[in-house]
Amino acid sequence: MTVPEFLQRKRKGKKLVVVTAYDALFTRIVEEAGIETVLVGDSLGVVVQGKKDTLAVTMEDMLYHTKLVVGAARKMLVIADMPFLSYQVSVEEAVRNAGRLVQAGAAAVKLEGGAAAFDRVEAMTRAGIPVMGHLGMTPQSVNRFGGYKVQGKEREKAELLIEEARGLEAAGAFALVLEAVPASLARTVTQALTIPTIGIGAGPHCDGQVLVLYDLLGLFDEFVPKFVKPYAHLKADALQALRRYHEEVEHGKFPSDAESYQ
Repeated sequence: MTVPEFLQRKRKGKKLVVVTAYDALFTRIVEEAGIETVLVGDSLGVVVQGKKDTLAVTMEDMLYHTKLVVGAARKMLVIADMPFLSYQVSVEEAVRNAGRLVQAGAAAVKLEGGAAAFDRVEAMTRAGIPVMGHLGMTPQSVNRFGGYKVQGKEREKAELLIEEARGLEAAGAFALVLEAVPASLARTVTQALTIPTIGIGAGPHCDGQVLVLYDLLGLFDEFVPKFVKPYAHLKADALQALRRYHEEVEHGKFPSDAESYQ
């Protein structure tokens, strides 16, 4: 998968499947499952680091996890999130930090925001860095929104989101994530753009979907948004396995002769 092929999928009417990954083992599993695009998400701040939000994730964190994923990916398109304050301060700093992620092996970067991000997207694109936009519920703005809330329900905000989506496309973004917006609004945006839309809590009309890996595997269950569908329950399986191990060691059942050298 490449950025041009990613764009072609919309024109061919083929759905795009994206999932997050943060380490080598899960990256190999994701690729073996046939998924062609992986996002090294700043969601690692919550599901890997145990923070309450993504705001504490640093460039060093993103560079480290991007290298892990890139080192394991063979054919997948790897997109890396730009963390909080890595692009908001200035255009120059935004391009520099995006370039660091590309040097770490990412094929593209993703950033959040509308009009305030236009000049960043344009500058990165001029520098040869493919950029994915992100509108709707943007987690790095959680304090401004007052929590994780659906965006674009009011007419004026919906119209602004459509305008900003067009602006991101004009600035050079090759794709756009739409998070936690009404399905009807996501459909309007998808029809208005020539670039693909990737939904997360944005209904079925987007050109593709993305989910956090730990959510869809049922590993992270402290907070499960409405839009998450667990396709497995690995936390329950892990608990059962660890409890059996605990019990067998305590009672002298493990290791047995089968696990011992003679």
